[in-house]
Amino acid sequence: MASLSLQPKFSLHPNNSILHFHPQNKPQIIFFTRKVKIKTKTKCSSIDPQQQQQKQRESFTRKKKSVTETEKGVDPVGFLTKLGITHKAFAQFLRERYKSLKDLKAEIFTRHLNLQEMASGFEILGTHRHKEHRVDYMDWAPGARYCALVGDFNGWSPTTNAAREGLYGHDDYGYWFIILEDKLREGEEPDELYFQQYNYVDDYDKGDSGVTIDEVFQRANDEYWEPGEDRFIKNRFELPAKLYERLFGPNGPQTIEELGEIPDAETRYKAHKELHKDDPPSNLPPFDVIDNGKEYDIFNVVVDPAWQEKFRNKKPPLAYWTEIRKGRKAWLKKYSPAIPHGSKYRVYFNTPDGPLERVPAWATFIQPDAEGKQAYAIHWEPPPEHTYKWKHTAIKPPKSLRIYECHVGISGSEPKISSFNDFTEKVLPHVKRAGYNAIQLIGIVEHKDYFTVGYRVTNFFAVSSRYGTPEDFKRLVDEAHGLGLLVFLDIVHSYSAADEMVGLSRFDGSNDCYFHTGKRGHHKYWGTRMFKYGDLDVLHFLLSNLNWWISEYKIDGFHFHSLASMLYTHNGFASFTGDLEEYCNQYVDNDAVKYLILANEILHALHPNIITIAEDATFYPGLCEPTSQGGLGFDYHVNLSASEMWLSLLKNTPDHEWSMSKITSTLLGNKNYADKMLVYAENHNQSISGGQSLAEILLSQGNDKAPQSNELLLRGSSLLKMTKLITFTIGGRGYLNFMGNEFGHSKRVEFPMPSNNFSFSLANRCWDLLEKEGVYQDLFRFDKDMMKLDKNEKVLSRGLPNIHHVNDTNMVISYLRGPLLFVFNFHPTDSYERYCIGVDEAGEYQVILNTDERRYGGQGIVKEEQYLQRTISKRVDGLRNCIEVSLPSRTAQVYKLYRILRI
Repeated sequence: MASLSLQPKFSLHPNNSILHFHPQNKPQIIFFTRKVKIKTKTKCSSIDPQQQQQKQRESFTRKKKSVTETEKGVDPVGFLTKLGITHKAFAQFLRERYKSLKDLKAEIFTRHLNLQEMASGFEILGTHRHKEHRVDYMDWAPGARYCALVGDFNGWSPTTNAAREGLYGHDDYGYWFIILEDKLREGEEPDELYFQQYNYVDDYDKGDSGVTIDEVFQRANDEYWEPGEDRFIKNRFELPAKLYERLFGPNGPQTIEELGEIPDAETRYKAHKELHKDDPPSNLPPFDVIDNGKEYDIFNVVVDPAWQEKFRNKKPPLAYWTEIRKGRKAWLKKYSPAIPHGSKYRVYFNTPDGPLERVPAWATFIQPDAEGKQAYAIHWEPPPEHTYKWKHTAIKPPKSLRIYECHVGISGSEPKISSFNDFTEKVLPHVKRAGYNAIQLIGIVEHKDYFTVGYRVTNFFAVSSRYGTPEDFKRLVDEAHGLGLLVFLDIVHSYSAADEMVGLSRFDGSNDCYFHTGKRGHHKYWGTRMFKYGDLDVLHFLLSNLNWWISEYKIDGFHFHSLASMLYTHNGFASFTGDLEEYCNQYVDNDAVKYLILANEILHALHPNIITIAEDATFYPGLCEPTSQGGLGFDYHVNLSASEMWLSLLKNTPDHEWSMSKITSTLLGNKNYADKMLVYAENHNQSISGGQSLAEILLSQGNDKAPQSNELLLRGSSLLKMTKLITFTIGGRGYLNFMGNEFGHSKRVEFPMPSNNFSFSLANRCWDLLEKEGVYQDLFRFDKDMMKLDKNEKVLSRGLPNIHHVNDTNMVISYLRGPLLFVFNFHPTDSYERYCIGVDEAGEYQVILNTDERRYGGQGIVKEEQYLQRTISKRVDGLRNCIEVSLPSRTAQVYKLYRILRI
């Protein structure tokens, strides 16, 4: 069976400079150079060698220009040129990668119409309701010899709904196709039309209006067909049947000798014209074959222009076909579904190693194994009245991102797994109130063990059933959009769970289906499986998975988790010095890099507002550069160094030994990519992966019940506010905060696992802390005003800051970002009364945020009457003017240019 192809919703044009389509069957135009005769040797020898070299240079320039014109806007090493980086090995690596990417796309186009179809496998794979009273199932298992669907609907029989190798139902690429016909109810007659269609979405019955099929066809004959056309259409096999009967029927010739010679086409055509010369004229298409007598002229078909125009203007008789389509009521009355909604099922394979059952790879809802029971897929096809109806449209991405990172399961206060509905009702309003404009969800995709936080994914197209149903998750996303929040999904395509019974490992009994074989197919330290990114069918799976979450659940973006695991064969566990040689040596997985480029190209072409975020601790060059300029095409990258730096300083370095230079350089990251940077003050790993949050270090003494001294509480609160404020305002265009850290949640997170006897006591968030007056309310109030600062002053969307004052001795940092001046005094004991800070613009500067205010839990040392400062005409920090500010220890202030003074 040929590989099934789906009809795309729209076609991405081959000339699109982003996707670089190269049709395979396009004829090539070959230009032959004209031969020039050299008449005399004297004329040839008279050519000046310098002129000859000049002509050769001009010829090379023309050739180079023609190449760039054919690939307009594409430069495989463009970002290196832009950044002024010269590295021959890496530049050559980029050029070779570009060529191999073109070859990969050419290979893709031999099997797929375009890149959209390549990323739309979910439209045909898995189980799908077909309009012709049936369910279609399709899956990829190249190593299997036999495929069947087993479940509640057929008594788990491996022979009832099956396909065998070599028969219809299995193609050359390893895709299995099974049709499950809906069951005719007792007492009902089969449909008269074999291809009878039903409308499963709307609950109406146009087909049962009393008009019979014969009447509909009669109307079509009377109103649509021209005289004679209906007979021509309905009896188009009449002539071939008669010819077949005459040649091969019982009265036809029995031997080749009896068959005799068959006249040539011209003779038979003339005989046909002679036979029908007296036939009455009709509206059937008049064709005549004309031979102009030229050697290369085989034939020329001449058609009556009037009939041709009439044929072109005729539209398909869809109105009549729609009229015989029936609604859901008629289908429910006549048929029972082949697989009822909510049925449990698995796919059964017969392999060289014996039979096995698997959870289908494209299943959209899974019941994980529990209490020794095997996992299974759940057929999700709710009736229209129970299908979620979207109420809100997706919002356009803002210029700056304030991302609230969440885990649904631990989002409640009670010691249990919280649901999507709980999160929608309780957490989303809090996120909106806190001033964030996006949420990032981790652990949403189905995974086997809850304590793995969702990173060992088993079923890539399914939301985790621990939290609710697909309809519940749609409601969560829709309500977030209604509140003006973007929804990002933490996607794990860098590895997969190694579980065989529920995941993709040895899915079809072989070891090389989705993953590499041998050591290459296993992560060295995490016990997970590594994808074979160079395989077209694996690419088909992963690219379709990204498109699925957007198409089905209206996700606004992806946070690509742990890219280092996939970019290198050593999984990122190596020392990096920053030399470009480390990014183009034998340890780089070039197939993985090409997959990321393809993913970004396709996602941004199909969904222009999509946002992709790269999490890569190795800072792979070109992460956020356009793919047409040699980059990987991400919109943002995460600076993981910042959160690690704060953790290291608080745990290992005394307060008075902190280096201001190290803080600023780490927070800025690579200046070339700072504009595309997202930054944490503390990431989720410090909260849920066995580490400690900053609040746990600063506000807890190891015993939750032990009271803290006012001095320690003030230190912890002050440092938390300062670290957040400088991290928030000095970096790129985005900031991330993990759920609860905005109010200093100091209780650690510990998922239920064998080591704690599967206890849920620490797998939650203590939202009740916000209801009590004290440090938690103060920290939340400050965090909320910090978000409001960006909303009102557009801090993150402005250009990069001008860091003009970094004093390691005084432990003071100051920088300008637009009209705002930020001043930090990290010194644990020293305060400064009239500290000079340079500013460029002369005028009056007003304090708009002060970490030491009493409503934020501070001491309120700087009074409000001191908030307005006038510049002094004195050159400080290389700037023309300065202001003298009061800087208590462990405080920070944000000034805004209130009034400009004209001198």
